[in-house]
Amino acid sequence: MEKSEIPILWIRGEAVILDSDLASLYGVKTGRLNEQVKRNAHRFPLDFVFQLTLQEKKGVIAKCDNPNKVLYFRGLPMVFTEHGALMASMVLNSARATEMSLFIVRAFVGLRKEMSKSDEVYRRLAEVDQALLLHDEGLRDLYQKLMPLLQPQREDEKRRIGFVNQTSSFVSGESS
Repeated sequence: MEKSEIPILWIRGEAVILDSDLASLYGVKTGRLNEQVKRNAHRFPLDFVFQLTLQEKKGVIAKCDNPNKVLYFRGLPMVFTEHGALMASMVLNSARATEMSLFIVRAFVGLRKEMSKSDEVYRRLAEVDQALLLHDEGLRDLYQKLMPLLQPQREDEKRRIGFVNQTSSFVSGESS
């Protein structure tokens, strides 16, 4: 199984895996997995495993590749974080669970690597955005300074060619 085949979801800001997916990876029934979680509740704090709300369940159904496993489950499914998935492999104590936990850890590590790449892209985009804002301000200033020069002058503002005689109001081009 490849790490890309492990269905990791984002719920409540956490990367998690559904109990049914984890159970199938570990080769046990979902009920058996959840039973072991309840028996060993002291090993599963809320940052390791939590139950979905009805609204979250509907969101998972919308995103899920195989929504039937969640849709027809009467209760609200449990989801496991990376640490919860590891703890589940310990309480199940089977060779398959131990083997598959390595794939699950690698999938979560790969997810973190991809996220760090996207964080770098977001940081760089923010820098480009800031540079564009500065360029926008510069172009706006330049535009405001050039616009008066590009506007056609009104008739009364046009400079007339020639001399204006201050003493008479009429200047004739003819000599007397």
